[in-house]
Amino acid sequence: MRKAEGMILSYLDLCKTKISFFSALSAAAGFSLTSAKLIPGILVLTAGVFLLACGSSSLNQYQERGTDALMERTKKRPIPSGRTTSFNALYFSIAMMIAGLFALYLTGGVSALFLGVFAVAWYNGVYTYLKRKTAFAVIPGAVVGAIPPAIGWVTGGGALLDPKLAILCFVFFMWQVPHFWVLLLNYGAEYEEAGLPSLSGIFSRIQLQRVASSWIFAMVASCFLTVLYGMVHSRLGALALVIASLWSVWQGIALSLAADVSERHNHLVFRRINYYMLFVMSLVSFDRLTYTLINMG
Repeated sequence: MRKAEGMILSYLDLCKTKISFFSALSAAAGFSLTSAKLIPGILVLTAGVFLLACGSSSLNQYQERGTDALMERTKKRPIPSGRTTSFNALYFSIAMMIAGLFALYLTGGVSALFLGVFAVAWYNGVYTYLKRKTAFAVIPGAVVGAIPPAIGWVTGGGALLDPKLAILCFVFFMWQVPHFWVLLLNYGAEYEEAGLPSLSGIFSRIQLQRVASSWIFAMVASCFLTVLYGMVHSRLGALALVIASLWSVWQGIALSLAADVSERHNHLVFRRINYYMLFVMSLVSFDRLTYTLINMG
C-alpha cells in the first residue's frame, strides 16, 4: 500500500501539478471569454491542457535529470532521487501528452491541437535548450505561458488573430518572467553550481531584486490592457483590478527597496504574484459571465 502511494506521489511530482493546474486555469479563462457554453466543453479543455502540461513537465524532468541531481532544490525530484526510473518517466510523459493532445483535438479541433504541439515543442525544445545557453532564457521561454489561454480562446470559438487574444497572451507572458526571477533570488547560486547560466552571476543581489521588481510593475501594467480592450466591462471589476494591482505593486516596491531580503520573503512575493494572476484570471472570467447573463436578461 505504501509502495503504491509512493509511486503515485512520485508521478504527481513529475507532473508539477500546481503549475500544470495553473496552465489549465489560464486555458479556462481564455475559453470563458469567447464561449457562451461553458460546460461541458470547459471541463474537457481544462483536462486536456492539464494532461498536456503534466506530460510536458514530466518530459522536462527527464531532459534535465542530470542537472537536477546537482541542485539542492531539485535533487529530491523523482528521477534523481531514484523514486522512478528515467525510462518510466519518459513513457509516462509521452502517454500524458498524447492524452492531452487528443482531448484538445476533440474540443478545439486542429487549431487547439497545433497550439498544444507548439507549446510542447517550445518548452521542451527551445526553452530547455536555451536554459543551458543563456541566463535570459526565461524571456523567450515565457511564450509557453501565453499558449494555454490561446488554446482556450480558439476552443471557445474565438479567432486566433483577434487583438484581444494578443492582449490576453501578452498578460500571461509578462507574468512568467517575474514568476521565475523572484525564485532565482533564492536559487541562482545553485544554477551556477550546476553549470547553468544565471542572472545571479551577472547582477548583484540588489540589482536582481530591482530587475524582478521592474517586471512585476510591467506585469501589473499589462493587466490594465484587459480593461482597455473590453475584457473587463464593469466598473466594479475595474476597481477590484486597481486594488489588487496596488497590492501587487507594493510587493515589487518592498522587494526593490529591501537591503537584505530573506528566502522566506522571496517565497511570499513569489506566491503573491501568482495569487495576483489567479485573481486576474478569475476577474476576467467572472466579469465576462456576468456581462453575458445581464445582456441575455
